[in-house]
Amino acid sequence: MFRCLLAGVFALVALPAFAAPLLATLTVKVEKVSPRGGNVRVALYTAQTYSDDNAKDVNDAVVPAKPGETIVTLKDIKPGIYAVKLFQDFNRNGEFDMNWIGLPLEKYGFSNDARPTFSEPSFDATKFEVRPGANTITIHLQ
Repeated sequence: MFRCLLAGVFALVALPAFAAPLLATLTVKVEKVSPRGGNVRVALYTAQTYSDDNAKDVNDAVVPAKPGETIVTLKDIKPGIYAVKLFQDFNRNGEFDMNWIGLPLEKYGFSNDARPTFSEPSFDATKFEVRPGANTITIHLQ
């Protein structure tokens, strides 16, 4: 009996050491969403994947655009430093459309409401920390 009790106490003490790491949820409040409709596409990047156009994002979501504010939730994220890129895909073609001289035809945004100059803002301008549990950021479409 004492052996069972001792094993139970050890299991309770040791269990947290072997438990899965705590994950995070990121809620992105997207403001200034156009009434033109389409989808809002949100992608989460690390410093290593942010500037590489061919890199896979860490997490992403596509939701129907709701005029004014659209809320997008990304789940099961490992805590760390990330950046968000997003756009309102008016025609739902899955691509960020630009005109013949390279100017955006669709609304877009970056974490920290970073503004591009002649190219997208740097990772340093857009980075933020995702902590275990619930996290929320707000991005205004440009």
